[in-house]
Amino acid sequence: MKQSRLFAPTLREVPADADVVSHQLLLRAGFIRQNAAGIYSFLPLGKKVLHKVETIIREEMENAGSNELGMPALQLAELWQESGRWYSYGPELMRLKDRHGREFALGPTHEEVITSLIRDEVKSYKKLPLNLFQIQTKYRDEKRPRFGLLRGREFIMKDAYSFHADKESLDVTYEGMKEAYKAIFSRCGLNFRAVLADSGAIGGKDNHEFMVLSDIGEDLIAYSTESDFAANIEMAPVNTVYEASGEEKKELEKVKTDDAKTIEEVAAYLNIETSQIIKSILFIADGEPVLVLVRGDHEVNDIKVKNILGADQVELASAEQTHSTMGCKPGNIGPVAVSENVKVIADTAVEYLVNAVIGANEQNYHYKNANHGKDFRVSQFGDLRFIQEGDPSPDGRGSIQFAKGIEVGHVFKLGQVYSEPLNAAFLDENGKNQVMTMGCYGIGVSRTLAAVAEENNDERGLIWPVALSPFDVHLIAANSKDEVQANLGEKLYLELKAAGYDCLYDDRKERAGVKFADADLIGIPLRVTAGKKAAEGIVELKIRKTGDVTEIHVSELVEAVKRHREILAR
Repeated sequence: MKQSRLFAPTLREVPADADVVSHQLLLRAGFIRQNAAGIYSFLPLGKKVLHKVETIIREEMENAGSNELGMPALQLAELWQESGRWYSYGPELMRLKDRHGREFALGPTHEEVITSLIRDEVKSYKKLPLNLFQIQTKYRDEKRPRFGLLRGREFIMKDAYSFHADKESLDVTYEGMKEAYKAIFSRCGLNFRAVLADSGAIGGKDNHEFMVLSDIGEDLIAYSTESDFAANIEMAPVNTVYEASGEEKKELEKVKTDDAKTIEEVAAYLNIETSQIIKSILFIADGEPVLVLVRGDHEVNDIKVKNILGADQVELASAEQTHSTMGCKPGNIGPVAVSENVKVIADTAVEYLVNAVIGANEQNYHYKNANHGKDFRVSQFGDLRFIQEGDPSPDGRGSIQFAKGIEVGHVFKLGQVYSEPLNAAFLDENGKNQVMTMGCYGIGVSRTLAAVAEENNDERGLIWPVALSPFDVHLIAANSKDEVQANLGEKLYLELKAAGYDCLYDDRKERAGVKFADADLIGIPLRVTAGKKAAEGIVELKIRKTGDVTEIHVSELVEAVKRHREILAR
């Protein structure tokens, strides 16, 4: 492609509304343009990179035994009503009506559509397992679209779905898809981790997120310093072994704490450690009050609370709900003399506290020397807190550290969350009707592109990995008005194309400085410049990532390009 014919409008200034590096550089380098908040056009350079990401995904999906298909973005409301998500998905679901008043949704995902398709077409165990995928535009009305392609309202996604006769078959496919995802993100050159995760609105159990480690990530990852353990902080189990102090239990004593409200203020007022305080927090779980107790230096994990209760919905109680249930403000809550209508559960660490400090359900007062079983009741102990840095790794190897991550992929064991309400059933080998077991596997394709850009750049622009670069080589005639340089540029352009390389040739009537600046901004791994030594048949070969420059005779150029691309691809 000659650059004079390429639609790639570059920008010298950083767009005011671009907060992160990937967004800034993809705009400045002419890869994307914003149409509306969270909605982007992919310009030719962006489309080429996107195509390469999709090609890698297709190859690995097919290697994993998945078949590609295409499904409609416009989905019948009836299907979502069958699954129950029409009412529970929330405002992110874009809903609309046709001219006849029939309701539809713009698909944020395709569990309902694929399940109804397989329900109607597959009737026998002999057709299972089945694994299908598509790459398609999805729609979610994000409340706060930001970070460019990392959180948009319209985005490109690869979604795959597998159907099985039993859980054992699902387990095999699930592990195969995890390996396929590792191969995909490795080929894209990403620094990623597969982490244990919560299933969120998709549903199901047993799932992993694939996180690219990044300071701008919206998710916090807990990982081991000495093993491959990694989990979303919401899902990381705490396996800390606690020991009781052996201190003799004292009588409960009510003490005045004046205006001390926070854990830190109470600890300072009473001259104790925050770990000697029990923090009490009221939740509403499926409409019922639940008092959750954790140690003062720990934080309640509402996902773990939801899971231990087996609840569909858990929310922090409002000030009004707290007052009507506990008779006090949220900052004064404690577990002594709590109504029998309130379930009390506690983190494991609380079980080992002796003579703790707790709220007295009265402003400006706390209790000292509180002990469970003696002064207050607990119906259930369990892991209810967020893991912390320095905690032992749950797998027993190393300690926990935190890192931020960008989610680029997610794999789920759905079980029968969709197949049961949608009646996706089959006849087993005994002729009995059985409900299919499902898996679901998603990759944010456009988000992956942005994550690669976020990881691969410097102060001058993008630095694409060889596998994803929009072109293989960026060829520049430094002075297109110089006949020798221009002629050599044309000659090398044809030679590189004939050798099978996708070459971007900058033949524009621009100053050399402008061409070099645009080349650095676009970020193609190898740059070849026909400059002042063109008459001698000498060109410069520059590696974008390192800045290393080598002078090469044109007779050796094709071989040099091949050699350097192989080195950079390692």
